[in-house]
Order: sequence, then C-alpha cells, then structure tokens
Amino acid sequence: MLTRIQKQKIIEDLKEKIAKQKAMIFVDFTGLKVKDLSNLRKKLKRVGDEIKIAKKTLLGIALKNAGIKIETKKLKGEIALIFGYKDEISPAKIVYQFSQERPNLKILGGIIENKFTEAEQVITLAQLPTKEELLAKLVSSISAPISNFVNVLQGNIKGLIYALSAIKK
Repeated sequence: MLTRIQKQKIIEDLKEKIAKQKAMIFVDFTGLKVKDLSNLRKKLKRVGDEIKIAKKTLLGIALKNAGIKIETKKLKGEIALIFGYKDEISPAKIVYQFSQERPNLKILGGIIENKFTEAEQVITLAQLPTKEELLAKLVSSISAPISNFVNVLQGNIKGLIYALSAIKK
C-alpha cells in the first residue's frame, strides 16, 4: 500500500513528465515478463524516451491536472505510459516493433498534441518512415536527375573524344 506522500510524489513525477512530452502512448503489459519490460525500457532510453508504470487512478489525476481529459479506468489491463520527449513518432515505432515481437504488449492508444489517439492511429503513425528516412529519400530524389544529367554530358564528351581520335588516325 502506498502512503499519501508516496502517491503525491508519483503524481508530481507524472505531471513533470507530461509537461515535457511530445507524445504519450498507453500500453497494456499484462502477461509481459519483467525481462521483456526492462528490454523495452532500455530501447526507449537509448532514444531519450521513457516508460512509466502507475496506477490508473494516479495516472488519471496527473492527466487531469495537466488538462488532458481521458478516462483511465476505461483502459483495460495493467497500464504503462510511454513518454516521447524528442518527437511523436519514435516512441510509437519502438512500442509497435516491440509489440510485434511480444504480443502480450498491447497498444491501447496515445496522446499526441494533447488529444487522445486510438490504437489504430498510433500503429499507423508507427509505420510511417522516420524523419531521417524521409530526408534520405528526398536527397536521393533531388540528386538523381543531377547525377543522370552529369552522366549524359560525360557520354557526349566521351563520344566526341572517340570521334576526334578516329579522325586523327
């Protein structure tokens, strides 16, 4: 049993994390092994994200204090909250990939831009390419015509050189 002071500390900690997040994802981790949960925690920590496990009532109070309206009691199972601090997509990607490997982890939904998002939308967001992947595609699509143009010009110059050397002989 948690004391009133411990509960207050948990609520304050959650409020801090909610204030600095860019995305939050609710997951049900019922049946997930402790080892798997710590692996997920490590993967999230590598990219600067975090997982927090709290009772639904304390989570509900912290969200209400942050001005986010959601009925946490309606969420099924044991709830963990994934915080994404750098961007909206990285926590969704990590949790989605992890849930593919460990079916006991279920995505319940998320809060993106302070609005509740259904699980299907979180999964769709997770399947989008990352910012780096999109930038790489953009750069390659921009550079392709230029490199093709250079190859065409080189071909013309090579042809001219072959013709001149044939005339010379």
